[in-house]
Amino acid sequence: MKIKEIYKMFDTIGCCTFATIDGDYPETRIAHFIAYDTDGLYFMTMTTKPFYKQLKETEKVSVCGLSASSNTNIDEHGNLLFEAGYSIRISGDVKEVSMNRIKEKNNPIFDYCIKDNHKYPAMVTFCIFNGRGEVFDYDFEKKFRDHKLERVRFTLGEAEPKKPNLILQKQECIGCGKCFSACSFNAIQKDENSYTIDSTRCDECGDCYLKCPTGAIKIRK
Repeated sequence: MKIKEIYKMFDTIGCCTFATIDGDYPETRIAHFIAYDTDGLYFMTMTTKPFYKQLKETEKVSVCGLSASSNTNIDEHGNLLFEAGYSIRISGDVKEVSMNRIKEKNNPIFDYCIKDNHKYPAMVTFCIFNGRGEVFDYDFEKKFRDHKLERVRFTLGEAEPKKPNLILQKQECIGCGKCFSACSFNAIQKDENSYTIDSTRCDECGDCYLKCPTGAIKIRK
């Protein structure tokens, strides 16, 4: 995914959850991205806030958001119903970007940063320049396609993409098909005499892992 696409998906959501580390505990708050360029994704906070202190001390942040109704309903069988939508998240390294550097970019997308800093002098800008994340596009009721999930992993900077959590080792697969029958996400595919997991459709729910009689499906260490 290109950074423009990543930013647009976050921007469509608007307010997202930003998480940092404060000693032994995570801290969260609601914020939003205000710009992007080839260097990364930008957001703002104030030097007087704990958010700023945590960002400076750890140089880490994790962000997630949901584009869909957050309400859930229950059908006549007692199953939860979720409106189709997507979530997007990213975790990575951050750095503070000086206002002089923001102005030097001479990019209209940063006009808000400059105006907000002028209005609130304690306001500063941070950039996620290195990180990895994923888009979790779901349609659990299969209203718009024949499978429940489309998962896209992406990276910024020099980060390595996150690997799927469930792996199927072909040398241990006996081709019994129990994993295929157990998967409601259409993520198990036949591959000659064995099976494979399509990680772009896999919810990592564990149904195939629990059904495999040989332990060919493993949780990544």
